[in-house]
Amino acid sequence: MLIGPGSFLMGDAFNEGYASDGELPVHRVGLDAFSIDATAVTNTQFARFIDATGYRTEAQVYGSSAVFHLLVNAPARDVLGPVPGAGWWITVRGADWAHPFGANSAAAELPDHPVVHVSHNDALAYCAWSGRLLPTEAQWEYAARGGLESARYAWGDELLGPGGEHRANIWQGTFPTINTTADGFLGTAPVRSFAANGYGLYEMAGNVWEWCGDWFLPRYYARSGPDNPPGPPFGTGRVMRGGSYLCHDSYCNRYRVAARSSNTPDSSSGNCGFRTVAA
Repeated sequence: MLIGPGSFLMGDAFNEGYASDGELPVHRVGLDAFSIDATAVTNTQFARFIDATGYRTEAQVYGSSAVFHLLVNAPARDVLGPVPGAGWWITVRGADWAHPFGANSAAAELPDHPVVHVSHNDALAYCAWSGRLLPTEAQWEYAARGGLESARYAWGDELLGPGGEHRANIWQGTFPTINTTADGFLGTAPVRSFAANGYGLYEMAGNVWEWCGDWFLPRYYARSGPDNPPGPPFGTGRVMRGGSYLCHDSYCNRYRVAARSSNTPDSSSGNCGFRTVAA
């Protein structure tokens, strides 16, 4: 989708974010025009990249990745145990983009779901093959806002639509043990499962986290330039945006459009993917 040039107020206008995430100060940013994928990169699209290049993702090289505990589908010998400090994540041998829940699962059965278990480095490899880029954090937020100035979510200020309609694939219930799946999904949803935002972009909140090109520094907004900010030259990890199917207001209120998070560039999990841009 082509996004025209313009400016917007970037950051948390409601002061609802975690201080350590650095969503403040709110600041005006100008951007040149760019195009952005309408959806996260799907399993089908990523499979074409693998078939064309023979690329092996970092999860495949390392031999394991993190799977949410209610989704594990693997032989018992492959279940290596919980991730320290986040017991809802299970390290599973053989979990990777092609086997999103473990060896007994197959991404080929989920062709229109977003690809997961891709690291930032894997996303960059896909971009190099496709001739595109990861969005800057500013491009991502501008696109996610869909033309709404300082809204809380990609669709407005209220989480639910008329009649309690769910507008994103996030957690409902008691995290991390009971998901009522009121939105229809326990794990990832097919792309285009929820209404597009004002720019015609789907699932800019929930479903999967999306890698951005920027390094993450919590204090960057205070020194960010006003036009086409590229992000800091170094940081503690790479930026992720949008939240995922595991986000819940009890612990991860990051499906708000201003919300930020990060991870190391070689990390992968069952709830992180990406979309691409071009100038």
